[in-house]
Parts: sequence; structure tokens; C-alpha cells
Amino acid sequence: MKQSVRMLLALVGCSWCSYAQWIDYRASGIPRMPDGKPNLTVPAPRAPDGRPDLSGLWLVEPSPYSELKSLFPDFQAVEALTVPGDDLSAVSKYAINILADFKPDEVPMRPEAIARFRASRAKGGTANPTTRCLPGGLPFIYLFPIPAKFIQTQGLIAVLHEAGFNFRQIYTDGRKPPADPQSLWYGYSTGQWDHDTLVVESTGFNDKSWLDAFGHPHSDALHLTERYQRRDFGHLDVEVTVDDPKIYTKPFTIKYTERLVPDSDILEYVCEENEKDQQHLSKQ
Repeated sequence: MKQSVRMLLALVGCSWCSYAQWIDYRASGIPRMPDGKPNLTVPAPRAPDGRPDLSGLWLVEPSPYSELKSLFPDFQAVEALTVPGDDLSAVSKYAINILADFKPDEVPMRPEAIARFRASRAKGGTANPTTRCLPGGLPFIYLFPIPAKFIQTQGLIAVLHEAGFNFRQIYTDGRKPPADPQSLWYGYSTGQWDHDTLVVESTGFNDKSWLDAFGHPHSDALHLTERYQRRDFGHLDVEVTVDDPKIYTKPFTIKYTERLVPDSDILEYVCEENEKDQQHLSKQ
């Protein structure tokens, strides 16, 4: 138990690098209160076409600590390995267990998927692709406190991920997903507006990434439907439906919120440079 918890905390701890790199910088276009602090509850901004503008630096809103504690049978083992700045208090519960809303006997996994999941868990977290500097996958990458920068333009929303310094492109120009796609870590994403909600459909994934830190898998049949609604200037409500008939017996949906990080930007995040952990993984 402690080995898997240690690997999990290592994953969490390495993920929130110092994203406030511009000290005392006041970005233009940020509404402010009389004391100069950002006012994040004013109405959401609009793009030139009248649609909500999702541009900004976003960071996941943490789940209540009580919900995070419930994910671990022996939470004392987690607390024993926790130090300030390296704990679970800043993550979404779905980053740990994307099936957190299900009772253990109601988890909608196929038997062969359960076997694959248990095999990964038995390795104590070392099988997680991110321990080898590989991408975290979707929606996993948004559920940890790793900032993502949305840049909305006409026909395209680019998402720059601080983790791994990866990027994602969401096409809103009316194109359809490729009929015979090359399998990708982040798949192919196309979006369209449903009133003020951006609906993104993503397919064409490989089967190498995990959906969460516990190791719930997905296949190349994964189909994600994301719904983004900018509630106000500082909050982006997200709903994600996971549909993977090879792994799960039915689709399931999670909901979480991203908070705007004003007056800041993403940093470079290079996992491979001076990397010391991989040589030890085979010994775990």
C-alpha cells in the first residue's frame, strides 16, 4: 500500500511546478476590484463572433478533502507520506479514481479490463506512463493541478499543457474526424457550439495512457465527449463522458471545474532532463 501511495504522491508532487512565473505582473483584460485583485465573478468574456471566449490559464478546482480521503482504505498511509506542498489536497478526486462515484460492486468494467487494471495496480504505480515521462492522456491531464493554457481563435482552440509541454488542437471549423486515423495520445478533437457550451468530440486514441492515477485503462475505441461552459470570468465548468465499449459496459460521466489563474503563464516542464527514476522502476 505504501509503495503505491508513494508513487502517487510523487506523481502529484512533480505536477504542480511553479506556474506563477511573472511576479507582480498585471495582465491586461483582467477585471479588477478596487484593491487591484482580479474579479473572477464578472460575466465571461466574448470572442469577436459572440461566442464565449475560453482563452485563459486554467487549473483544476480541488475536490473536498473528505472525498479524497474516502478513496484510500488506509488514509493514514497517505498522511504519513505527505509533506507541505506535496499532498493530495489540490487534485480532483477523478485524477485519483475516475470511477470514484461508483460503488465497488457497481464499477462498469468488463472482466478482461478488471484483470488489466489489477495487473497495473500490482506494480505499485510504476506502470503509469507518466513515470516514464510519457503523456498523461485525457481527461487525466486536466484533473491534476497542472495548468493548461487555452488559446481560442477562429476555427481552432489550441491547448498548451504545462505537463510534458504537450499541446492539443480542438478544431471548430466544421471538419469531421479522420475516417482512418493514426492512433494518438490525445486523439483527434472537433468542437461545435451548443448555445454557450462548447461540445468537443474526441476519437482516434491509442491505448497507452491511463484515465487516472489508479490505472483505469482505455482502449483505442475510446470516445470522449467534453462540454465546456465558462460560467463566469474565473470558472470553467467541464463535463466529460467516457464511452469505451471494449473496456466499460456503459458510458459514464464526470463533472469538475477549472479555475482561472490570472496574471500568470505556463512554464516549460521537461521530465526527461537529468531524469533519475526510470533506472529504479524495474526494481520496484
